[in-house]
Amino acid sequence: MRQASTRPAIAITTGEPAGIGPEISIRAAWAMRAQVNCVLLGDAAFLALTASLIDPDIQLAALSVQALRNGGLPQFGPSRICVIDVPLGAHVVPGVLDPANGRAVLATLDLAVEGARAGWFDAMVTAPLQKSTINDAGVAFSGHTEYLAEKTATAQVVMMLAGETASATAPDTPDNVALRVALATTHLPLKDVSAAITRDGLGRVIDIIHHDLKNKFGIAAPRILVTGLNPHAGENGYLGREEIDTITPALEAARARGIDARGPYPADTLFQPKYLMDADCVLAMYHDQGLPVLKYATFGRGVNITLGLPLIRTSVDHGTALDLACAGLGQADCGSMEQAIRTALQMVDAQRASQL
Repeated sequence: MRQASTRPAIAITTGEPAGIGPEISIRAAWAMRAQVNCVLLGDAAFLALTASLIDPDIQLAALSVQALRNGGLPQFGPSRICVIDVPLGAHVVPGVLDPANGRAVLATLDLAVEGARAGWFDAMVTAPLQKSTINDAGVAFSGHTEYLAEKTATAQVVMMLAGETASATAPDTPDNVALRVALATTHLPLKDVSAAITRDGLGRVIDIIHHDLKNKFGIAAPRILVTGLNPHAGENGYLGREEIDTITPALEAARARGIDARGPYPADTLFQPKYLMDADCVLAMYHDQGLPVLKYATFGRGVNITLGLPLIRTSVDHGTALDLACAGLGQADCGSMEQAIRTALQMVDAQRASQL
């Protein structure tokens, strides 16, 4: 067990207040408090009430944003969890969205980025938010990933999901394959994917994956397996030329830069243990090519990771689950949030080791 003074400080933005974010953030932070100095960002009064209903033994300690800016983050031991107070604009009704709270949700992200830059936080973990609430509050918002890229002036980021797959023959035993899937494109209509994949763009994605696997995951020589775009990876041009004209040249250029990038492989046969055990990451060409496989294998234990940022950011692999929030406390599973915190902790340790 880590000593309290050596626990990394990880900011947890508690997400949409009407969803399950506050509950899973509190539960996971309390469960992980011996290893991590979890700092909740959200409305202190609302989180204190929620914590008391979850478990009266959970102890929260509130701190204002101004006190944080003036004096930095206090050294709390594992007996209580620090909450940085970001007041909401309206009373919370579980399961009911309110645009009056949209800007407060966004303010927690701003504070997490500020804290990471100031050195208060070693990483940030984000609970799910509702994009519509922020847009309805009058702020154009397309998602966590895009917003964090803009806030940190990062030209390009890469979405990667990761999880531990259970053994098919013995599902209650430890995992036998660690699965990471990154995306060359993210939230695009399928008809736009081919045009969005270029040699240079694909090369930049591969560079980001390679860099962060080395520096944020501690993998000395990352192995990246890359899917084709078309069925059967284009079947030598009979089912499309993207593999010949774009993907293969991008991989050849990456290998010339010293990156172990292999492919393109047919996506329908690549996701097998015999291939994945020889890979540190699979790069899929579009959202629904790679993520259904990962979510089927790891849902509830999966983690969303943003590569390319000048900070460590992980998140859960699910949404706000308004229906569960409406049903009352105790319905939500905090497993993905715990895994997101655990992954952020591992990345902090690996990044520190790479800087020695």
